[in-house]
Amino acid sequence: MVLTNKHLSRRTLLRGLGVALALPHLEAMTPARGGAGKTPLRLGFVYVPNGIIMPEWTPAETGRGFALSPVLKPLEAHRERMLVLSGLAQVNGRALGDGAGDHARAAASYLTGFHPKKTEGADIRNGISVDQVAAQAIGGQTRFPSLELGLEGGGMVGGCDSGYSCAYSNSLAWSGPQTPLPPEINPRAVFERLFGDGEPMDEETRQRQSRQNRSLLDFVREEAGALSRELGQGDRHKLDEYLTSVREIERRIQIAETQDVGQQREVMQEITLAKPAGVPVTFEAYSELMFDLMVAAWQTQSTRVITMMVGREGSNRTYGTVGVPEAHHGLSHHMRAPEKIEKLARINHFHVTLFERLVAKMAETRDGDGTLLDHSLIVYGSGLSDGNAHSHHDLPVLLVGGANGAFKTGRHVEYPKETPMNNLFLSILDTMGVEAESLGDSTGRLEYLSDLTA
Repeated sequence: MVLTNKHLSRRTLLRGLGVALALPHLEAMTPARGGAGKTPLRLGFVYVPNGIIMPEWTPAETGRGFALSPVLKPLEAHRERMLVLSGLAQVNGRALGDGAGDHARAAASYLTGFHPKKTEGADIRNGISVDQVAAQAIGGQTRFPSLELGLEGGGMVGGCDSGYSCAYSNSLAWSGPQTPLPPEINPRAVFERLFGDGEPMDEETRQRQSRQNRSLLDFVREEAGALSRELGQGDRHKLDEYLTSVREIERRIQIAETQDVGQQREVMQEITLAKPAGVPVTFEAYSELMFDLMVAAWQTQSTRVITMMVGREGSNRTYGTVGVPEAHHGLSHHMRAPEKIEKLARINHFHVTLFERLVAKMAETRDGDGTLLDHSLIVYGSGLSDGNAHSHHDLPVLLVGGANGAFKTGRHVEYPKETPMNNLFLSILDTMGVEAESLGDSTGRLEYLSDLTA
C-alpha cells in the first residue's frame, strides 16, 4: 500500500534497540487536505574566534551587485542567498571599566548583548542568548530545543582571560544568567544523541556493537523496510538517500575512532582536554563531519536551533594545512605586521571555505517545497572585528539562507556605526515567530532587511 491519503506524522521515528531515528521531510507528511502549511525556519549561528582582517572581509560596494571580498569569495555560488551587514556593534563586549578580558567578553556578549560579570569564580553572570530565547519559545516542537556544537574543547571553570571565567570564553549559548551551555565537540556523542534514543550509548554497548561490526541502522532496518514499502517512489528514493547519508556519517566516525592518537595533527594539538573519540585526523574532515551532523539535525527537524563554535575565543589552534604553523591568537596581535596580517587573512579565508561546504550541503538537501538552505538562516561571524585592537564595533556579520523569504538577500547593507547587533537578533526572532520586546542592549528592530532601500 502506498501512503497517499494516509498522513505520516512529521514526528515519526524509526525505533530499535537504543535507536530513535527521526525522518527527513517526506511527501507523505504533507496533509492530503488543507495544504502543506509553512515550512519551519531553521536558525544557526556559526562563530569564528579572534576577529577578522576587515579590509579583506568587507565588500567595497553596498547594495546589490557588490563584488565579494577576498575572504568571502568562497561563497560566490551562494551570493543570492547572502546578506553582508556592516556597522553593527556589541558595545557590552567592551571593557566598560573592567580592564582586560576582551576575548572572554567577545564570546559572552556575542549572542546576548550583555556585559558579563568579571569573575573567575562560580558567581558568573551573563544575559540569555538569542538562540535560547528562540529555543525556549519553539523548542517544544522538536526532539531537542537546541544543539550547541563546537570544534575546540575548553573548560567551564577557572580563569581563561584576564580574570574572566572560562565559561565566558568557551560558550556562546546561555539559557540564563548563570547557565552557559558548553558546546559538544565529540562527533560520536552528537551522532548518538541525534540518531540514538537521545542518550549517549554506554561504552559496553558501543564496544559490543563495534565487535559485531554493527551499524545503528541495523537496529531499524526492518522498520525502515516496512515504511519504505508504503511510500511513493519519490519518498522511497528520499528515504534511501537519507539512510545512506546517516550511514556515511557513522562510517566516518568509526574510521576516526580507529585512528592512532599519534596520527593526530593540528586538529586537537592545542586542546587541554583529552581528544574525544571520533575526531578525524584533519581539521577539514572534522569540521565537515560536524557540519554534516548539523544538516542532519535540521533536515529531520530534531531541532531548529543550533550554535557552532569553530574555535573558542582566544583560540591558539594552528593551521598547517594552509601554511600557518603559528598560533591563531598570537597572530591576531599582529601589530600591523604585513606577513602576520596575510596569514590571518588566510585563516579567515579557510574558515569561510569550510563554512561554504555546510552551505552547499544545505543547498543540495531537499526540504518540502524547496531546499534546506531556502528554509534556514545562519549568522556567521565573530565577536571581534580587529583582533589586534580588540574592536567590538563594525563586526563581521554575514547572513546566509533564504529565511523563508523574510529577508531580501544578495546585498551588502551598511548601517550607522554603533548600531546594536541585538537589533538584528530581534528581527531574526520575528522571522522565527518568537515575540520578544527587547534583548540585551537592543533599541528596536534592524531596518532594511526586507526591502531594497539600502
